[in-house]
Amino acid sequence: MIQENWDESVQTDVINFLGKLIPKGVWIHDKQDGNGDSHLKSGLIGPSETIPIVEGSLGLGTWQNIFLCEFDGPRTKRKIIVTITSCK
Repeated sequence: MIQENWDESVQTDVINFLGKLIPKGVWIHDKQDGNGDSHLKSGLIGPSETIPIVEGSLGLGTWQNIFLCEFDGPRTKRKIIVTITSCK
């Protein structure tokens, strides 16, 4: 997720919003392994971001940063894949 990084309250607000929108423990899948909310949050947020590279730097706004959204963790190991595509 790309979000403001200047004020940590934005990250907290995103977490609280998703918790209210998709609460834990009320989904059919919870009967399997208790993480139904994680699947729904992951589907809503999505698995990737597209960020342009402008003059050799990430094309993010002044206050923006990239955040890993881990809804079924924390994990001790996670692979992140970066793909760079040229438009030339």
